[in-house]
Amino acid sequence: MTASTRGDWCLQPMGDRCLIIAFESRIDPAINERVRGLADYLLAHPIDGVVDVVPAFTTVALHYRPEALAGEDGQSPYQRLCAALEEMLARDTPRSSGSKRRVDVPVCYGGELGPDLAEVALACRLTPQQVIDLHAASPHRVYMLGFAPGFPYLGGLDPRLQVPRRATPRTKVPAGSVAIARDQSSIYSLETPGGWNVIGRTPLRLFTPEAQPPCLLAAGDDVRFVPITREQYDAEYRGRS
Repeated sequence: MTASTRGDWCLQPMGDRCLIIAFESRIDPAINERVRGLADYLLAHPIDGVVDVVPAFTTVALHYRPEALAGEDGQSPYQRLCAALEEMLARDTPRSSGSKRRVDVPVCYGGELGPDLAEVALACRLTPQQVIDLHAASPHRVYMLGFAPGFPYLGGLDPRLQVPRRATPRTKVPAGSVAIARDQSSIYSLETPGGWNVIGRTPLRLFTPEAQPPCLLAAGDDVRFVPITREQYDAEYRGRS
């Protein structure tokens, strides 16, 4: 199996049951809208044998059943799937219409809920309040979910807040922790290890297995972080329990 490149997209094999449609390698809102538009189109117009469509930052993964794509023309299942996709992509790549919705996320910044706020402020030569103001004003958008169920990768972080990941990751980061690293923000949906800089915490639950849908956020959502006090956080957290 070999990669197939046409213009600004490329088809790549990932094992014998997955194909990757890759666009440009840089993280960019327009590229991500193209990824989401293509994923939505493929979900609305399924290809026989494809069992799952997974969008990411700049790629769409198609998981397929080789036996469902077998034929007698001498082509492999991968080649047959490539041919179907090349025909579709040659016509035009569907694009997302933009943001799906805006979700307000309350955040209590600093203190024990945001243990890295002061360190981030020092690294960025800002005050903690300036970090809070810039983070809350950043035009965040969910690029993809990954790492853990409901864990959003958010683009749009103000460039003045760009800091590297922590040199030593934590073995436990509480669910709801709002964190930043490089040019992105995220919210820990479950208690997991993590190396992002935690600057606050939300009382919202990002992943509820029994709910439909189970994830609070989805790719394409705009997110506005809304600062709240510790008292407001405690009240909302108790109300959620």
